[in-house]
Amino acid sequence: MAQSVSETTDIAARLTRVYAPEEARRLNPLTLAYIGDAVYSDYIRRYLIARGLQNVNHLTRLAARYVRASAQAAAIRQLLPMLTEPEQDLVRRGRNTKSIPPKHADKMDYRYATGLEALFGYLNLTGDTARERELMGRAIRATEAVWKKPS
Repeated sequence: MAQSVSETTDIAARLTRVYAPEEARRLNPLTLAYIGDAVYSDYIRRYLIARGLQNVNHLTRLAARYVRASAQAAAIRQLLPMLTEPEQDLVRRGRNTKSIPPKHADKMDYRYATGLEALFGYLNLTGDTARERELMGRAIRATEAVWKKPS
């Protein structure tokens, strides 16, 4: 069954909707983290591909290292001092929201990762791509720096 032009236009509008900051702040932090998880993963995948990696199995394994809770927690801990007060509040709200971490994840790492994802969800939904990219670059550098530190 073919969609009408108005139905297609409505779908396109929903896909490209930009939220006002106040409206995005009213969303449940887990909703922000839901979209932020996808945004963060997408940036990581694009970053790895831009580095010239092409083996899908290797890409999948390497991406998992960047997006696991421990890596995201380490990244947000490095980012916190450079965040604005409203951004820190979003991270705090995401971190303090009740959620059940997977059995393999450290509870505090999972909460900090949720805070990071809530921040990226907010930035994405409000259309602040410049800040999103800036913080993503810093998060990637922070994650990679942790891997290079001697244990």
